[in-house]
Amino acid sequence: ITPLDIIKKKRSEAMDRIHSKGYFAAKRVHVGMATCEIAAGSGEVMEIFQEAIKKGLTGVYLSQKGCVGRCNLEPTVEVIEENKIPVRYGKVTRDMAKQIVEQHLKKGEVITEWVIH
Repeated sequence: ITPLDIIKKKRSEAMDRIHSKGYFAAKRVHVGMATCEIAAGSGEVMEIFQEAIKKGLTGVYLSQKGCVGRCNLEPTVEVIEENKIPVRYGKVTRDMAKQIVEQHLKKGEVITEWVIH
C-alpha cells in the first residue's frame, strides 16, 4: 500500500461520511445558532426542522450557521436549493418554521413576505 493509496482511501471515507449526512441534498436549511440567535429563539426554530426530518421530511440537509451580522432580524433561516438563489428568512418563530417546512420545503413555494435581503 502506497501513501497515495492511503490518501485515496481516506478521501473516499470522508466523501462517504459527507454523503451519508445528506450535505449534497437538493435542499439545505441553515438555522442561525450564534449566541445572539439562540437568545432570540433559534433553538426552538431548529427543533421544528429536526422534528420535520424525524417525521419523514426527506431530501433536506439541516445544519447550524454562525452570525450573519443581522441581529435585528434574528432568528434567521436560510434555505438553499439547487439552481436557485438562496432564500433567507428573518425573525423566524416556531410557527413560521412550521410554515417554511410545509410551504417552502414540501411545496417549493417561497414565503416572500418573510424574506430578508
